Amino acid sequence: MAGNPRNGRPYRRLCAQQRALGLPCWWCGGEIAYWITGPEAGKHPLAFTLDHATPLSRGGGLLDPANARSAHRRCNSARGNRTTTAQPQTRASRRW
Repeated sequence: MAGNPRNGRPYRRLCAQQRALGLPCWWCGGEIAYWITGPEAGKHPLAFTLDHATPLSRGGGLLDPANARSAHRRCNSARGNRTTTAQPQTRASRRW
């Protein structure tokens, strides 16, 4: 039985390469807290995560460097498997 491909060496190498670029979050444009590593990075909303421009559930390649993007953990989670690059619009108040 095959294990989780995200635990493999090729995926970790891709994450390390993307992290080394030091890019801002591709979703919101904010600075990513690259200094947060280890177990606390899994919980911090501003920590680095590898996001995929084309979600894996929509046919994107897990190990494709052209599909890899740097993102905040919260932005990656909020985006889900949407393919648009536009951030969700906030609703206008009814009082105007």
